[in-house]
Amino acid sequence: MQTHLADFIRDSDTGREAERILRSCTHCGFCLATCPTYQELGDELDSPRGRIYLVKQVLEGAEPGEVTQRHLDRCLSCRACESTCPSGVQYARLADIGREVIEGRVPRRRDRLLRWFLCRVAVRRHLFAGLLTLARMARPLVPARLRHGLPPVAPRTRWPDPPASSQERVVLLEGCVQPAMTPATHPETARLLGEAGIETVRVPAAGCCGALAQHLGHAEQARRQARQNIDAWWPQIEAGAAAVVANASGCALQLADYGRLLTNDPAYAEKARKISKITRDPVELLEADAARVKAREGFPRRIAFHAPCTLRHGRGLHGRIETLLHRAGFELTPVGEPHSCCGSAGSYSLLQPELADRLRRRKLDNIEPAGPELIATANVGCQTHLGAASQVPVRHWVELVKIC
Repeated sequence: MQTHLADFIRDSDTGREAERILRSCTHCGFCLATCPTYQELGDELDSPRGRIYLVKQVLEGAEPGEVTQRHLDRCLSCRACESTCPSGVQYARLADIGREVIEGRVPRRRDRLLRWFLCRVAVRRHLFAGLLTLARMARPLVPARLRHGLPPVAPRTRWPDPPASSQERVVLLEGCVQPAMTPATHPETARLLGEAGIETVRVPAAGCCGALAQHLGHAEQARRQARQNIDAWWPQIEAGAAAVVANASGCALQLADYGRLLTNDPAYAEKARKISKITRDPVELLEADAARVKAREGFPRRIAFHAPCTLRHGRGLHGRIETLLHRAGFELTPVGEPHSCCGSAGSYSLLQPELADRLRRRKLDNIEPAGPELIATANVGCQTHLGAASQVPVRHWVELVKIC
């Protein structure tokens, strides 16, 4: 694809990156077959190929408007197109570049307050937890699109004691919304890793991974959040922590991008590359003990596993959790269209509720006919989004297994 970038971006690092991505696209259209929004809407501009043309026009100097903004907003950043693309086009990165440019040039006529809340309030862990408690108490007064996403109150899970002896130590990303939305996930992760002889270290000063800001067009905020986390974790890394563990696959994907995000920051570039290199999903630390992983009592054995897009397409870990669950004694029911997004996609279910609901219904229609008694997943957004409409419980997979 020939490009002639405008002066405002041509000689910048971002412009050179965008030009490289644009030139790699051969217009083949393979991406259309796996793009959830194109499948739902049938509009070429709601496909990766169509959005690539829209971003190209803006970067070449065309004035963006609400039409361009709307079609980019509808993108889930699920990366299914990247798994399909024979040319290796880094579409999600190009979409982020387009969002950042357009966010500064096209005024928001709707969702401005909600976007502010997501970028400034939801990313603050304790403030979000307090507001979630208030929202539950005043549920009838909460706007409908937010009310439907409120998870039920879950019993608090006690954090386990550190293992008596440990072969290694890891840092856990606690993030922003997850401790309040799915409070069992972090303690159960620490419990499971402890059974494998891995000590989990909590670092309260670390916060949001930056993914929310990144995908809403606020790249500088995402970089600030990355620096904050690196500063918080670095003493533990220097003291020998072997990995940064993120049990939300969306957060893990963002951490894996820190090296690129801060590549031009001389004070943080090397540290950021180190964080990206040692970021791990829990399954990556447990596979060595796969023979000792067993199903926990109290959970049904017939389950479905929904692989989040960030795990499947972003991290490339498709099949590894499923294999572990199968070896642990679970029967995994078939899932139709396993490559397709459930519609959660971080803040997408709040900002694009109608499309998100359609995609969720399509996902559940591909899961429920096989009759699973529980749905397991690996990302807080998928867990809460599917759980709000599923006829069976939806849980994080770390809750279901133990190491004997």
